[in-house]
Amino acid sequence: MRASVHKHWLNAYEPGVPAEIGKLSYSSVGDYLHDCCLRFLDKPALSNYGVQLSYSEFNRYSRWFAAYLQNTLKLSKGDRLAVMLPNSLQYPVVIMGALKAGLVVVNFNPFYTSREIHEQLKDCAATTIIVFAGCANAVERAVEGTAIEHVLVTQLGDLFPWPKSVAINLAAKYLKRSVPEWRIEGAISLKTAFQCRTDFKRVPITHEDLAFLQYTGGTTGTAKGAMLSHGNLLANIEQTNLWLRQTLREGQERVIIALPLYHIFALTLNFLSLLRFGGIQYLITDPRDSDALVSELEQAKFTCIAGVNALFAKLLDNERFATLDFTDLRFVVGGGASIQKSVAEKWQQITGLPVCQAYGLTEASPGVCCNPLNLREYNGTVGVPVPSTMVQICSEKGTAVNIGEEGELLVKGPQVMQGYWGKETETANVLTKDGWLRTGDIATINQDGFVSIVDRQKDLIIVSGFNVYPNEIEQILVAHPKIADAGVVGEAHMVSGEIVKAFIVRNDPHLSAEMIETYCRENMTSYKVPDAIVFLDEIPKSKVGKVLRRQLREM
Repeated sequence: MRASVHKHWLNAYEPGVPAEIGKLSYSSVGDYLHDCCLRFLDKPALSNYGVQLSYSEFNRYSRWFAAYLQNTLKLSKGDRLAVMLPNSLQYPVVIMGALKAGLVVVNFNPFYTSREIHEQLKDCAATTIIVFAGCANAVERAVEGTAIEHVLVTQLGDLFPWPKSVAINLAAKYLKRSVPEWRIEGAISLKTAFQCRTDFKRVPITHEDLAFLQYTGGTTGTAKGAMLSHGNLLANIEQTNLWLRQTLREGQERVIIALPLYHIFALTLNFLSLLRFGGIQYLITDPRDSDALVSELEQAKFTCIAGVNALFAKLLDNERFATLDFTDLRFVVGGGASIQKSVAEKWQQITGLPVCQAYGLTEASPGVCCNPLNLREYNGTVGVPVPSTMVQICSEKGTAVNIGEEGELLVKGPQVMQGYWGKETETANVLTKDGWLRTGDIATINQDGFVSIVDRQKDLIIVSGFNVYPNEIEQILVAHPKIADAGVVGEAHMVSGEIVKAFIVRNDPHLSAEMIETYCRENMTSYKVPDAIVFLDEIPKSKVGKVLRRQLREM
């Protein structure tokens, strides 16, 4: 690799966007969030099912929660706190309180199975988990054999005023039946923590201290905790601020958060970065209900939204969406996977604003590239590197290729993670000695500095923005007593980008696709469950036993 990189992409920056972010203004993400709350005080900060919290209320609840963590649970700086919550008022409050207390937040997907929860808890060694009541039955079966000492459980309406809190919680349990029965000895209601009135003691935090262990398949396929420091997150927040500050209006933005906050894309962009502008964030708990989502968009008169291809496609398929007033819409960003050209063009036709496609990965907190906001139409690229970020396109030998040639995308910048939690070998495989992150993505960069993602070097499948790794799915499949062998690939899909396709060799001819699907749903998150199942007599493999996925894709 070359010692220096010519940043020819700087010419594509909008006027006023600097090449570097400069010195960071805050020592921790908690201090940053606290300052946001002080600046906007009585303005509305968060909204969920029509219930709002002001910035001052948000700050107060988080301070009480931080005090509870310190004084009641006796958690100390650096302890890992597992958080398993959907988009709700509790999520931002819990995150802010935990970061204030100096804890390391470990996000869990609320749709994880007990097996997935158990494995991640074992790896991160969290002693406390905060879980949504609808997921508590899975946690009940997962905590044995882990370091968990405290389980805090919350219901959706716990921060709603009476009687709405009671109505929402009863409806979830008895009408929607979305809260399966559970029994966890010693479980504590999260409402108890929000009633804590003891003093919170400020914890000294530096840029090097960890803020999040954000689990990902990374570039090698097995789940790993990317160590994201306060400095990493603050750098990416500042990079986003510099990119958006000439477009967004302080105190006036109405942000729709339909992507899950436990995912790094929504966490950093929607929650952390956009909070700086003092707008209101509408937390969408169930974006799958497109009618309810469109109603929320209509009522909010939204100005900002981030999404993946599947979300945009779902909205466009709703007839009511085209009737909305898009006059105030100012910022639409797409990520997670490529936004399909047909979806992007239809979106601009209806709303009048193009989707600003971006690129990132968990290991980079996540933002790496973004299209300039003065973009007039969809261009198929993921934009140019954001301030203080360098990229190189390299050959297999590690040397930089020419403009327009394909190679692996490497990234360097203050947002790049410290490494993988407890995995030195895996860290060394993706982080070079001079600080470059090997992304595993095959890309090109043109003469103007715009990056295009061509393919993935590894076998990663992206379903609606979520990473799915074939190795994991194959291991679960072959654990079934009636499956002799399995191979998994991704298949293109108009809505979700890709679906999981499984090829199965049976050792029992009576094993059906329906039986396999049932088994998968019991052992993996829903987006990992194969949508297509094909039975074969033999899985094509190389001489050393590796699945020949290219042959499977051609079948």
